Amino acid sequence: MAAASLSAPLAVAPVRRASKKVLPGFGLTLGYTLFYLSIIVLIPLSALLFKTFSLTWDQFVTAVTSPRVMASYRLTFGASLFAALVNLVFGLLLAWVLVRYRFPGKKIVDALVDLPFALPTAVAGISLTAILAGNGWIGQYLEPLGIKLAFTPAGVVIALIFIGLPFVVRTVQPVLEDAEKELEEAATSLGATRLQIFTKVILPHITPALLTGFAMAFARAIGEYGSVIFIAGNMPMISEITPLIIIGKLEQYDYAGATAVAVVMLVISFVLLLVINGLQAWQRRFAGAPA
Repeated sequence: MAAASLSAPLAVAPVRRASKKVLPGFGLTLGYTLFYLSIIVLIPLSALLFKTFSLTWDQFVTAVTSPRVMASYRLTFGASLFAALVNLVFGLLLAWVLVRYRFPGKKIVDALVDLPFALPTAVAGISLTAILAGNGWIGQYLEPLGIKLAFTPAGVVIALIFIGLPFVVRTVQPVLEDAEKELEEAATSLGATRLQIFTKVILPHITPALLTGFAMAFARAIGEYGSVIFIAGNMPMISEITPLIIIGKLEQYDYAGATAVAVVMLVISFVLLLVINGLQAWQRRFAGAPA
């Protein structure tokens, strides 16, 4: 009996090892995070709101709904939406080419996609103006045909397309790379056409990424300033964007009016941020990762 008890395996209680944390405790890191966000984000935005409170409601409505400001809203949001839609289509095509094909100079093309990220916006605006103006490389051939791009709302759209394209490409590209080609091969073996494969197999998989890239390009275009003012012409009621309205009010020492228009843009940007975060969470759930 004693020998049997000796031969029986001994039950060893599991030893829990304390997980080593690289950063300090939760309390300290959370406190630093809240302090950093307060200094960088919350306090400046609070000052913006408090400055707006110096206006009465009627003054606020007048400041944000004047004809000139409303015209800038229509141009800013209309051009941003159209540019984001263009980037949605051509960004998908560019991401598809970079993922699915091999060709000489592919790495150079892939690097050029990020150029709008690294290029100062003022440099981008000056470059586009030099190309599209009446005496520019392209504009000198278009204006005799009655096509004027620089110093018009069309120039605003072109500038916004330029700065928004990378957002769609870089959002869709990794999703296309992770797509299972076996599903496409199975659809082909079952007799599906190329259009059916794209609409039934590929498109549902990349739709969340497409929507996220579209929302990011749209949000980026709304707040763009540097690349637009050089090519827009900045004519009131015609080619004047909302950020330029804010700058103009500041130069006229109309700080309350500037902050009122800025609050409208802030609210819209905040809504877009919530939409982008929601689309990103949907994309993660769609891919099977934890939200």
